[in-house]
Amino acid sequence: MTNDGNSSARSTESGGERISRAAYELFSRQGVRDVGVDAIIARAGAAKMTLYRNFPSKDDLILDFLSRREQLWTLGWLQHESRLRGSRPQDQLLAIFDLFGEWFARPDFEGCAFLTTMMEITDREHPVRRASVGHLARIRGYLAELATAAGVDDPVLFARQWHVLMKGSIMAAHEGDAEAAAAARALGVLLLRSHEIDAA
Repeated sequence: MTNDGNSSARSTESGGERISRAAYELFSRQGVRDVGVDAIIARAGAAKMTLYRNFPSKDDLILDFLSRREQLWTLGWLQHESRLRGSRPQDQLLAIFDLFGEWFARPDFEGCAFLTTMMEITDREHPVRRASVGHLARIRGYLAELATAAGVDDPVLFARQWHVLMKGSIMAAHEGDAEAAAAARALGVLLLRSHEIDAA
């Protein structure tokens, strides 16, 4: 999900915002390792001085990208839409895989930016990797909230298990599995039922 605005708004954006948006689009599509600052400057139509005035290093650009991704993907899409699609917390959990099914079917499906960034930055102490891990942890926090509301005894463990299903389905979709979301949803139903929670 990379569409976070339209071209008509770009003319009123500051140089820093144009660079932030360009970095988001490029990093989402190509990953953070292979995109250089020159490509970002060219896409933004901005001067290199403008980039470094707003983002002193490429790492700062990546951190901005991850923060923007959390706002647009995690909060603005995943959490917002899953709440809209289910009246009960267990339905909202399962709605995640309904959303994933639609996402995986898009021709511009780009995968999970937090996972790909974490895999590209292998140093566990690197601030970018730590930020990626932190964003993923906040997704589990949302899952734990829903699990608590659904009546799960150990919502933290449940959130980890549900997140494994989510991450596994994303990687399977990358592999070309057109039914990855449906398969993960079916497992989610079984997991909920193992906790004696009504799910269908």
